Amino acid sequence: MTVAILGPTFPDLARNVNRNISSLSEIFVGRALGYLCGSVAGGVLFDCMNHFLLLGMSMLATTVGLYLVPFCKRATLLIAMMSVFGVSFGALDTGANVLILALWGDKGAPHMQALHFSFALGAFLAPLLAKLAWGTTASTQNHTESDFESLMLNRSSEASPDSLFAVPKDMNLLWTYASIGTYVLVVSVFLFGLFCKKHSRQKKSAASGQRIRRAKYHRALLCLLFIFFFFYIGAEVTYGSYVFSFATTHVGMKETEAAGLNSVFWGTFAACRGLAIFFATFLQPGTMIVLSNIGSLASSLFLVLFDKSPLCLWIATSVYGASMATTFPSGVSWIEQYTTLTGKSAAFFVIGGTLGEMAIPAVIGILQGHYPGLPVVLYVCFASALFTGVLFPVMYKLATISVM
Repeated sequence: MTVAILGPTFPDLARNVNRNISSLSEIFVGRALGYLCGSVAGGVLFDCMNHFLLLGMSMLATTVGLYLVPFCKRATLLIAMMSVFGVSFGALDTGANVLILALWGDKGAPHMQALHFSFALGAFLAPLLAKLAWGTTASTQNHTESDFESLMLNRSSEASPDSLFAVPKDMNLLWTYASIGTYVLVVSVFLFGLFCKKHSRQKKSAASGQRIRRAKYHRALLCLLFIFFFFYIGAEVTYGSYVFSFATTHVGMKETEAAGLNSVFWGTFAACRGLAIFFATFLQPGTMIVLSNIGSLASSLFLVLFDKSPLCLWIATSVYGASMATTFPSGVSWIEQYTTLTGKSAAFFVIGGTLGEMAIPAVIGILQGHYPGLPVVLYVCFASALFTGVLFPVMYKLATISVM
């Protein structure tokens, strides 16, 4: 929810700091830089401190950031808050993936899919919460009360035009971020509760030590997976973050329709990750990656060819979301079959995805400002799908040559 809420609230955040969308693309860079630092720190800290404490602290930092974001009145401060998100989520992402590999090893494909299904479920719910749930509630409020609140908020803003923090004029923005922050706070309490159980699962985690496998081209595989996740995660985050703005500006959809489209992307994404929990019990991770690559390539090509068609946008977005769903967890499970992953090696390819999340949306923001009439988002997603589709067979050939 924390990651996906940025897409549908991006225009609101831009208005809140008096910037337009194309000039605020640095927000993705700030979040990704924080994620980069969090991934590196998480990969190191996970081996030397209690994992529940690490995850709990990450969630608590996320809560603080979520509560503060709607009050930010400066773009630089908003970018800093998004960097806090990045640090906490980077540590959470690396730590959770390594924990599952430590517990189940190469038999953990269904568990890995279940972990990432929870991510997709939150991403599906976030746009609904942002534009439909709170938006509907706000529109049915008593007008006298709404007018009074707006008047007081305007006076507050005019009284301190240079303030760093101020109550936002759009109360929907405040309640959206506050509700997600409260949920994350509850989750962090449970994690701290697990930390307090001193005799929890450390013995089980240690006892799950499995035989060490090392592919002949171990480092080359990690580098190629780094590049693979760079383009895959970059395209996933880019489409999920920009599809709302693209639908309203390029296709001419209403905000409620665009929010629904955003939820269709994350909804099919979540549904396929849920189904992948069962598919992973009888399908090899490599097979699931190939199917995902084919689906993402076909749907992104369809989007490029028919970029002005609302019907095409709905259909292709749902297929694209479904196709992107299983790639990351399947990629982690796939490489574990050929070479054993440690915290540091897992952090390495997670960093690849982080750099893609940082670079690709930022580049799109710049290009979209220069070429507002072109569907730059769709071109980049198609190019990424084409590249990952070509790269995976190379990785597979390298992994199956020999195992030391």
